[in-house]
Amino acid sequence: MNQLMLVQRFSVPGPEMSHASSFSARARQAFGAAACVAAFSLPLAATAAESFSGVYNVSLIGLSLGSATVSGKVTGNEYKIEAYANLSGIASAVSGAKGSAVASGAIQNGQISPAAYATSSSNSKESRTVRIGMAGGAVKAVDIQPPFEQMEGRVPLTEAHKRNIIDPLSALIMPVKAGEAGNGPAVCHRSIPVFDGYTRFNVDLGYTGTRQVAVQGYKGPVIVCNARYKPVAGHRPGRKATQFMIDNKDMEVWLAPLSDGLTMVPYRIAVRTMVGMTVIEARKFNLGSEGAAAAVQR
Repeated sequence: MNQLMLVQRFSVPGPEMSHASSFSARARQAFGAAACVAAFSLPLAATAAESFSGVYNVSLIGLSLGSATVSGKVTGNEYKIEAYANLSGIASAVSGAKGSAVASGAIQNGQISPAAYATSSSNSKESRTVRIGMAGGAVKAVDIQPPFEQMEGRVPLTEAHKRNIIDPLSALIMPVKAGEAGNGPAVCHRSIPVFDGYTRFNVDLGYTGTRQVAVQGYKGPVIVCNARYKPVAGHRPGRKATQFMIDNKDMEVWLAPLSDGLTMVPYRIAVRTMVGMTVIEARKFNLGSEGAAAAVQR
């Protein structure tokens, strides 16, 4: 859900957090990789109010790491999304990681135009907030507290890298063009530019297939897209984690339609990381204009 939109880092791989334990750093990398796959957006046509909410299980190599909740609503030409996640069990005892995020914006000229994004994350050692102000698809202001350490070897971020982008949480709203509802190849075939406050990367999608799923609140089809990670700026090319993610072909997202049939949201995200397969999958999933009007209970 890069600092995980849901827990720690939205960037994959992102800047190192000082004094973090080995387990915490690896868990953040795993969560960040999964969130990377969730960073998609498509042209959006204004529709009646549509909303969704989900409670997701988060696991690493089959072991539960905790849960995440996401809720969002699109009303006319405005949208807002909220997310929250925390580690549990052994993972919580080691790192105490938790986080939340919120994003909002407008629908302009048939496209998502994010206005504000903020995320707050913490573990047993430290906490950090990231805030981005945007207009017209371009970044106007970024505030990161405390700032990340300046590491040598990073590809410099330029102002050009901050234009025509979308923040990771706004990208959870994934509409399709009229006439393409249920058309898996059309839904998946695209490259998405993402900026998370300190890194800029693309996510390339491709169609894999269509499945049927059943979970509390939803029973029906999902479109499966494979994904590839392509760093643009803010990353360190020499890092093993960076090269691993560039070469990684074991990433996918399952998308389910809202009641309008023209807006897709993630049902499942799976990403292989250097420490194993990370899966974020809904155990409760409510889609439509009424079922998810309010945030799910944590």
